[in-house]
Amino acid sequence: MIEATLIAEYGLAVAFRETTMICVERPLGTGAAVEVIFKPPNPFLATVGIRVEPGPIGSGLDIRLEAMFGAMPVAFYEAIEAAIDETLGQGLMGWQVTDAVVSITDAAQKAPMSAAGDFRNLTPLVLMEALRLADTVVCEPVHHFHIEVPSDALAPALSVLARLDAQPGQPVPEGASYRLEGEIAAARVHELQQVLPGLTHGEGALETSFAGYRPVTGAPPVRRRSDNNPLNRKQYLLHVQRRVPTSIGEEQ
Repeated sequence: MIEATLIAEYGLAVAFRETTMICVERPLGTGAAVEVIFKPPNPFLATVGIRVEPGPIGSGLDIRLEAMFGAMPVAFYEAIEAAIDETLGQGLMGWQVTDAVVSITDAAQKAPMSAAGDFRNLTPLVLMEALRLADTVVCEPVHHFHIEVPSDALAPALSVLARLDAQPGQPVPEGASYRLEGEIAAARVHELQQVLPGLTHGEGALETSFAGYRPVTGAPPVRRRSDNNPLNRKQYLLHVQRRVPTSIGEEQ
């Protein structure tokens, strides 16, 4: 219906893919990288050093400046910070990186040759190398659930929750029924909603709300990249410079 409306009213041909859960990535450890101006393989007129380490759960992205401020134009520092924020929209597995502390440990220019673009283009290469050394864990969204079931449906409900890899707490009796609370992967909520009425003969009740993220068990899902892929240096430089330089001063 949406596809037909977009074509008929706006002339936009679109294609829809299957829905998927939006995951995030968190750093597992600490990683640091630096590329120095005029030192191969750095092709840019900039020096950038970055350290990545885990931050508190729920803290988002914390960008800190450890390099001496004032040694370069403010626009160059702003270019580094903007590139960090944009680049971490896609981590090692393609998901947004969060709960991370990113420190700018080194930054230098060659006046008057350096430009903000040098720092903007170099930062993703340094940042993703630091992130690769730190490694990440993919975390899936989870929901808190509140279920009320008749007493005779408690055992089947617990069985279903176990099959859905949910983590219920201790059942709490409430008259002729039981209350169950716990966490379940967001991807399994729809299945729980479908099966609960049959288990409880229509007498059950379910409420869910977003509760955060937890590490994925098993093989982590991978999201297809839509950036210039700074994890692949050759591919990235082809996009950024339309060539693959080895160092500054390479013949054009």
